[in-house]
Amino acid sequence: MLPHAPSLLRFARRLTGNSFHAEDLTQETLLLAWRGFGQFEPGTNAHAWLFQILMNAFRQQQRKGRTSLLTEPLGDAVPAAQSSSHAPVEVMQAFDRLASDQRTVLLLAAVEGFTCREISQILDIPIGTVMSRLSRAREAMRELLSEVVR
Repeated sequence: MLPHAPSLLRFARRLTGNSFHAEDLTQETLLLAWRGFGQFEPGTNAHAWLFQILMNAFRQQQRKGRTSLLTEPLGDAVPAAQSSSHAPVEVMQAFDRLASDQRTVLLLAAVEGFTCREISQILDIPIGTVMSRLSRAREAMRELLSEVVR
């Protein structure tokens, strides 16, 4: 589980918008995973399983009113694109203008490298919804970044 902690923390920071809450959420995720390790199915993706636990813990915290979804500017949460003509700041500003549901799927796909099926399981939404949100997020990013060029 520990090799996945940095990516869990990075994603939790983005979800909560607060480093303190992100650290708590990550710690809670790892504790829940440890306690529920018997439920893990060998041969499945442990990384996706941990993210699903994180999202469930996050939703529970939201219900208690302790966190908000994707409110903090992206900052260092997403590494700069390797082959892009846009400055990292422009990409982050465009990303921050996306709807929160689009930002979430784009983070999970582009930054964390999850497949649509894994994102569907993590977020507990239909795969078609993931695919449409991801498509819309990519199209919106293209439009927002093309505005920068003009």
